[in-house]
Amino acid sequence: MKKIVLILLLFIISACSSPKQYNKLRTHKYAKPVDTSTRPVEYQQKGAFLIAGVGASTNFPAARLNKFERINDSLYQATILSENSPINPSPWYAFKIWAKEKRTLSVNLDYGEFKHRYNPKISKDGERWIALDSTYIERGADSTSAIIKLDIDQDTLWVAAQEIQDTKRVKSWVDSFKDHKMVTLGLAGLSAQERPLLHMNITRGANDYKPTIIVISRQHPPEVTGFFAMKAFIETLIEEGGKNGFFDKYRVMVYPLMNPDGADLGHFRHNTGGVDLNRDWSVYNQPEIAQITQHMVNEVKEHKNNVLLGLDFHSTYYDVYYTPHESVKRKIPDFTKTWLEQIRVALDIEDINESPGKGERPTSSAWFNRQFGATGITYEIGDDTPREFIKQKGEVSAQAMMDYFLKLK
Repeated sequence: MKKIVLILLLFIISACSSPKQYNKLRTHKYAKPVDTSTRPVEYQQKGAFLIAGVGASTNFPAARLNKFERINDSLYQATILSENSPINPSPWYAFKIWAKEKRTLSVNLDYGEFKHRYNPKISKDGERWIALDSTYIERGADSTSAIIKLDIDQDTLWVAAQEIQDTKRVKSWVDSFKDHKMVTLGLAGLSAQERPLLHMNITRGANDYKPTIIVISRQHPPEVTGFFAMKAFIETLIEEGGKNGFFDKYRVMVYPLMNPDGADLGHFRHNTGGVDLNRDWSVYNQPEIAQITQHMVNEVKEHKNNVLLGLDFHSTYYDVYYTPHESVKRKIPDFTKTWLEQIRVALDIEDINESPGKGERPTSSAWFNRQFGATGITYEIGDDTPREFIKQKGEVSAQAMMDYFLKLK
């Protein structure tokens, strides 16, 4: 009898120390489900267009230009088409352009049914970018197109909706930490086209038993400003968290490029399965979400971590935080209010743009709460938010998060 009681006690203790939600990757039901079954996509043809002394090329990762035509001596048309439809209206474009002789050329960006969203960035080398002068941009009457003026010559000019951050560039940033004592680099798997699903593990010493924060980015390929905020956030954590004792107590797992195929193929929003990955956090139809969520759960289970916070960095038309509604149960219910207020004060802004939700759709922020009982937040940065402010906001957000957790008992 005593032996039976002892076995029961050991079972109860084991169950308490390993919460049920950590034991396996569970499917989840949502009030507003989304069908994420694979759908066909249209792949653009890579190549170059040479017309009347003007050339345009898509022979590089992240390019998108479906057709390039001459309208008259000074006007050309660039047709930009989405990978499939229906799709969020975020028409990404990227191409190289040049001319045999120096000239100013007008290019009509035609998005078909979609409206112009991203004002062009230009570069001479694909690395250093500036915004095209606003006087060189003329929106069409119905906003479904925009005419841009470009000063071109024999040297290649890069033109893109946002600064290009393809798999190679993201991996280069990740690899810059390969010799850092607190950072371990690895893979969570491979995308459908076998690109790396990058993973960064950040802590000091062992991973075991440490409360954990998970950070993800780039579920949607064009959302580069959110990625910039994430970079500043992680860089600040690594720099300051090694000094203030944060990483002695906590573990941070980072998945910086969730949709590498979409990023390298110049997609508006979807992966190669024709799906918005931020609607697949339910039954995991797409390989990227299936592998990364399984990786998260495996890591948490193996090291007996308690996930407290999940941050998903995105971009939209303006800066906004999508936070849990007060009715959503979570382990650190006071975090959001405390964190956002510290950010507001540090940035000296009047109001923080916060939009609480009840997690009714299969998004990452809802999943962090369903799977781990964590606070899930979608951190959105505006398309045109000044880059220096993005960096500052990422730095301040990281510091405010560390301040909160260092005070947590």
